[in-house]
Order: sequence, then structure tokens, then C-alpha cells
Amino acid sequence: MTPEDPLRLVVIVASTRKGRFGPTVARWFASQAAQRGDLTVDVIDLAEAQLPEALSDQRNAAVTAVADKLARADVFTVVTPEYNHSFPAPLKTAIDWHFKEWHAKAVGFVSYGGISGGLRAVEQLRPIFAEVHAVTVRDSVSFHGVWTQFEPGGQPKHPDRANGAATAMLSQLVWWGHALREAKARRPYEP
Repeated sequence: MTPEDPLRLVVIVASTRKGRFGPTVARWFASQAAQRGDLTVDVIDLAEAQLPEALSDQRNAAVTAVADKLARADVFTVVTPEYNHSFPAPLKTAIDWHFKEWHAKAVGFVSYGGISGGLRAVEQLRPIFAEVHAVTVRDSVSFHGVWTQFEPGGQPKHPDRANGAATAMLSQLVWWGHALREAKARRPYEP
């Protein structure tokens, strides 16, 4: 792999609730990322992944399928709502089921919710990803009052703001993704 090879971005849709808004936000974000020549995009929707809630010593087919996608990724973006000042439990399950798949990879966040726009969820996720040896980028994308921020077709009502935030965060993600890829090529990451 050379630095010019596109990075593999996995977008993780964290919400699994019925009637969730996450897929709308994730589709918009994935389309923004797909427009870049330096990224290829894959999506893991945790509502479809069917990860077991209880951790055990044995991985089933669902855990293995998600692990394979995470392992191939260079960078991640987590699309998460804020539930009760935190993030959805299925996201914590996905993080906990996997460990080495996160090592020395960059993570960005797209959050949404009410008045806080999901930012409290993001702040709780940062130390969790540090614990699994991932690097989180500073900038994020946040939608405050998300239900009023999107057109019926799934595009933001204020595209310049949203697209600008996505571009800034993706640029940081790409920089870190290449830096970490190059570092791991010189010396394997061993925590």
C-alpha cells in the first residue's frame, strides 16, 4: 500500500431503535465521504449487524462479519445519537466485542440529537476509543434539533454548514489515517 491508495472508511450507524433517524444522517455523511478520491466507504448498521448483547468467549458469525469489516478499515466514523446524555448501548457492545480491530486507527464522529446535538455522547466516546488504542480526531459533525435540520429527501437544510463540517472532519480523518498507515508499515503496532 502506498500513501496514495485510498483509505478504507467504515461508517458505523449506532442507533438501533425503531423509528431512528441515524440512517438518514449516515446516508448523507457516507455520500459526502464517497465524493472524495482519497476514501472508499463501507457502512455497518448496528441494527442489521445483530451482535449478541452478552459478551462471551465465543464469537458468532455476526461478530466475525463485523470484525472482518473493522479489521479491513483504515479509519472510522461513528454516527451516533445522544440518549440520556450518552450513546446507544449497541455501540458499546460493538466496541467491546472487538479490540484489536480498533488499534492504531483514527475515529471521527457525526452526532445528532436535541439541543446538545449529541456532543455529550461524543465526549463519552473519546476515552472509550482511547482505551481500545484508537485516535479520535478533534473536529466532529453535529446536528442540533436534528429532526428540523434535514429536508424530506435526506439532505441538510443548511448544506454549506453541514458539508463544511464534514469536509473539515474528513480531512483530519484522512491525515491521521495516512499517518497511522505509514507508521504501521514501518513498525507494527503492539500495545
